[in-house]
Amino acid sequence: MSENAQTILTGAMLILMIGTMALGRFSADIVMMGVLLVLLLAGVLGPQEAIAGFAHPGVITVAMLYIVAAAMKETGAMARLTSTLLGRPKTERSAQVRLALPVAAMSAFINNTPIVAMFLPTLTGVARRCRIAPSKLFMPLSFASILGGVCTLIGTSTNVIVAGLLQENQVTADGGPATVDNPALSFSMFTLAKVGLPIAIFGLAYILFFGRRLLPDRADPIDQAEAQGHGYHAALKVSPGSPIIGKTVEAANLRSLPGLFLARIERSDDSVIAVSPREIIETDDVLVFVGKLDSVVELQQIKGLVPSTVDAHEHDEPDNSLNSNYRPNLRIVEAVVSNNSTLVGLTIRQSGIRTRYGAVVVAVRRQGQQIPGKLGEIRLRPGDTLLLEAEPGFASRFGSSNDFYLVNERFTPASLRHERAWVALSILALLVTLITFGIMPPMTAAMLAAGLMILTRCCTGPQARRGVDFSILTVIGASFGIGQAMQNTGLAYDISHFILETFQSMGPWALLACVYLLTSVFTATMTNNAAAVLMFPIAIGLASEAGINPMPFVVAITVAASCEFSTPIGYQTNLMVMGPGGYKWLDYTRFGGPLTLICGVLCVVLAPLMFGGF
Repeated sequence: MSENAQTILTGAMLILMIGTMALGRFSADIVMMGVLLVLLLAGVLGPQEAIAGFAHPGVITVAMLYIVAAAMKETGAMARLTSTLLGRPKTERSAQVRLALPVAAMSAFINNTPIVAMFLPTLTGVARRCRIAPSKLFMPLSFASILGGVCTLIGTSTNVIVAGLLQENQVTADGGPATVDNPALSFSMFTLAKVGLPIAIFGLAYILFFGRRLLPDRADPIDQAEAQGHGYHAALKVSPGSPIIGKTVEAANLRSLPGLFLARIERSDDSVIAVSPREIIETDDVLVFVGKLDSVVELQQIKGLVPSTVDAHEHDEPDNSLNSNYRPNLRIVEAVVSNNSTLVGLTIRQSGIRTRYGAVVVAVRRQGQQIPGKLGEIRLRPGDTLLLEAEPGFASRFGSSNDFYLVNERFTPASLRHERAWVALSILALLVTLITFGIMPPMTAAMLAAGLMILTRCCTGPQARRGVDFSILTVIGASFGIGQAMQNTGLAYDISHFILETFQSMGPWALLACVYLLTSVFTATMTNNAAAVLMFPIAIGLASEAGINPMPFVVAITVAASCEFSTPIGYQTNLMVMGPGGYKWLDYTRFGGPLTLICGVLCVVLAPLMFGGF
């Protein structure tokens, strides 16, 4: 195939890729791997060039940062921060301030996605307590995490990837070879803060001042009435030393949990039926909830809440189910009682599930019916679904048992590793210190932090593997190959040359604005990481041909690849909050469109002033 034909093919595949991803019918990783395969078969890329991106230091760094974020989640360190920072706001404005400022600060040092995931369940409760529509909080959550992410090297995976590209290509300010007197450009820990911090400040101000007017006012999409009547019947005991002892139900955030209803509190021989928000939680209280599966799972991960169906004094063996150091090793299992089960007709306490199966009953669901009485006294019927805490492998050991129709083992741990929260926070602080002062390269520091998280049992090996988003890594790795194809065929040069000829007469500011706009369009139609990788050779080529310092252009594509707020597909966290917030596509355009424009103007104005070259 001739060089001209290869250029045409690469351009056609790029347009096809953008169009296919914009339609959203196929996932980004599948589409980009397909494009990479076509370019490989056509001879545009060699085998080594096609796979080089998957071994890029930036990709490895992103993978390690996912593990660090997973450990922060598994230890409850992030949950502890969220509950402390959010507190109990009284008004909509107060809730938005308490939310946006800490989220932006946290996302500068922790990947955005797990931060948003940790805040999602907490925000629903805050919205209900404050009588605020969730739609007033969820979009600010996503936008604040994005704004904070552009302030540091490790704020987003995009920053790490672009920093790696700079280092790999040895880009200099004058376009010449890197020497002692003419060092290569690079991103340190806070290089982006020169532009990112002003953008974050103005962006947060926009969210707080215009959020009440431009954000939609929609009711909570979660139907709490459904949770009250047809969910799991769960009973959890308040163990000694629990941090919620002595607090009111409202102060302990137990009254407005998403998808859960606090039905009553069992206390000795007494039962508090109509639970007041001012009711004080006492040691050994049994809290009876009715709610949805995911909400019950999150509930039992609160420190100091343990299954109520086991009495530690009834058995000679150690009560591991009540041991906070052991519960993180257990798994959540759903098991449906069969018609022929020997458990039918027995109460949960009589059934001996703990001794027979090594499992503890956390909750019971009887479809379409409320279940009266204490959890241990519920008499089992065929079709009842039991939510169990059990050791890993329960499904393989007892899935074929006559006692159960269906056994579904979830990867969710029965309890978080609360006692290691401060260890995880210390390792995160070490990571930030190592990168900030240049003691180690980012990849080495990230690998060290991830390794320490596993060695100190802040997360297990399986949890670390599940915490890595391999689809995102696939997109990043494939985008490197496609970017290389653009360079091999001269397509990147052709695009940059066209931009230069079209806008050069308007000055370097117009060139920079054009690069920022094109990156934003790419981000809105594909993914932020892919947009940055594909725009990098175009931006460098444009700056080199125009004789301009490329650093403002590199900063522009880095910021533009993250600060896309006008569509739900512009950034992963925008999609995460779309359902819980009850948003429509145009809600992002109305509230996020002006913010996208503000960030673009600030970046185009500030980047040359802060990094020189114009």
